[in-house]
Amino acid sequence: MTIVQWLLLPAFVHVAWILWLARRMGSARVKAVRAGQVKIRDVALDSSRWPDDVRKLSNNYDNQFQLPVLFYAILPLLILLVKVDWLMVALAFVFVASRIVHSLIHTGDNVVLHRFRAFVVGFIALVAMWGWFALRLYVIG
Repeated sequence: MTIVQWLLLPAFVHVAWILWLARRMGSARVKAVRAGQVKIRDVALDSSRWPDDVRKLSNNYDNQFQLPVLFYAILPLLILLVKVDWLMVALAFVFVASRIVHSLIHTGDNVVLHRFRAFVVGFIALVAMWGWFALRLYVIG
């Protein structure tokens, strides 16, 4: 595999994770409606009426489109400006791994301190990616 393929591999893993989360969320919503836990009209404008287990999945799914937007923004820049290196690849893997761990905690026992730690690891990896990219672009070359 080329270094660009290695860089994009974590993105493919993350996209697969998001699709799996969407499927889980959709199944949980259908199950809740069929079980009579909620009526469609009750959640049409107010998602807080979903049962807690469904809300956890929904909140986590939404969360996958917040911080990761900065991850997806840097990938084409790295490729187009030919600034991909093995440090970026490693940081991309750390970021995506942290998102998956964060997600497992969020949709599982949801211990906020553990979830926060996973978030911080990913946040630091993302800051490092942008910082290293800036150094490579403006200082190191």
